Amino acid sequence: MLPIVPVILSGGSGTRLWPVSREAYPKQFLPLVGKDTMLQATWKRVARIAGAAPIVVANQEHRFMAAEQLRECDATPQALILEPIGRNTAPAIAIAALQALTVHDDALLLVLPSDHVVRDEAAFHEAVKQAAVAAETGKLVTFGIVPTSPETGYGYIKAQKGDGVRPVERFVEKPNLETAEQYVRSGEYFWNSGMFLFKASRYLKELETLQPAILAASRAALDKAARDSDFIRLDAEAFAASPNDSIDYAVMEKTADAAVVPLDAGWNDVGSWSALWEVSDKDVSGNACHGDVIAVDCRNSYAYGNRLIAMVGLDDVVVVETDDAVFVGHKDRVQDVKEIVAQIKRDGRSEASAHRKVYRPWGAYDSIDNGARFQVKRITVKPGATLSLQMHHHRAEHWIVVSGTAEVTRGEEVILLTENQSTYIPLGVTHRLKNPGKLPLELIEVQSGSYLGEDDIVRFEDTYGRA
Repeated sequence: MLPIVPVILSGGSGTRLWPVSREAYPKQFLPLVGKDTMLQATWKRVARIAGAAPIVVANQEHRFMAAEQLRECDATPQALILEPIGRNTAPAIAIAALQALTVHDDALLLVLPSDHVVRDEAAFHEAVKQAAVAAETGKLVTFGIVPTSPETGYGYIKAQKGDGVRPVERFVEKPNLETAEQYVRSGEYFWNSGMFLFKASRYLKELETLQPAILAASRAALDKAARDSDFIRLDAEAFAASPNDSIDYAVMEKTADAAVVPLDAGWNDVGSWSALWEVSDKDVSGNACHGDVIAVDCRNSYAYGNRLIAMVGLDDVVVVETDDAVFVGHKDRVQDVKEIVAQIKRDGRSEASAHRKVYRPWGAYDSIDNGARFQVKRITVKPGATLSLQMHHHRAEHWIVVSGTAEVTRGEEVILLTENQSTYIPLGVTHRLKNPGKLPLELIEVQSGSYLGEDDIVRFEDTYGRA
């Protein structure tokens, strides 16, 4: 049998779980269910049945988070492919298939979104085995979730009657409630999971027949990609020329070889706070809590946060707290959080895109205070990590070391600072920060000046390719 190559799609930047999930830090990089992030859990779910290292497709803005989280769970991808813009799943999978064929004569691609929950891994593995047998014969197999309720937020797949892997009769769009109830009663319909298994060569052949423009653009983007030891950076102009289509629309709805294997494995796409409540452990009153939560006389509610959350007399309510925002909503209305995010964007606020704490390949910074002409940040630098050699046109900076050792380049001089020592970086002076030690470096940075935006950085040298 051909090797199974997991293709993990991590390009999403959805905000349905705002304020925890944001454009710059979406849900696949968050530990929403258990200790692992959803990306890490996706890899661990398939590691035992994979016949080769995974191919990961990610947004280029998330490249360092993806690489670091994969490293933390001992996953070494055969390729970490970076999309310069979103072009939906059909082109992303095409590029993964083309890349797989540079390593293997052919392979079975197990295509998985990076932000789903699967509770019963044994059942999932068994479904993959069934799908692999059909995929070897040339079928393009999708995994149809056995519905537990008449959901209106999912597309459905109608399958021919039978057992095991069976032909697909049709794909249907998200139905209204009455139609969804009919689908569930019939026993012939499954939720569309967005997970697939097929030969790399077979998918590309169908794409060439059904959507040749996608295949041509994908091939050009990969052929012209910039490659280094960590990433494959797709050519932006070539990739932008691809139609923006899902695999369902481009291939699965049109091919004569679509098949579906039923999957009853505790699947959930965690597309809302109410969905996350469903897959979370609950107390005797039906409350699910993540963090420091006190709930008095509350039922079937969900709370998520870092600081103490105290709730009294709440039924079917979601409370989510982050450093810079609090969201409260009824469980039946949490999908409307998209209207909150849209309002935030219209108002030109940053809370839709980024958290107060921002992660960088060298560590992180947390903007803990700001006012007219000043800003205070707490900066953490990983052992051995180095920030770019840079300067600012509009601000000066004071650095106070809280713990660890800092190697500071300031103009022509290089100095070492330890705990309780500080330095001053005048406006316009070239500077660099490095942690030469084996422990994390923590410091407080006080910025002062006429403009304090993150775009006031001129980089001269950068370890991470940002100069």
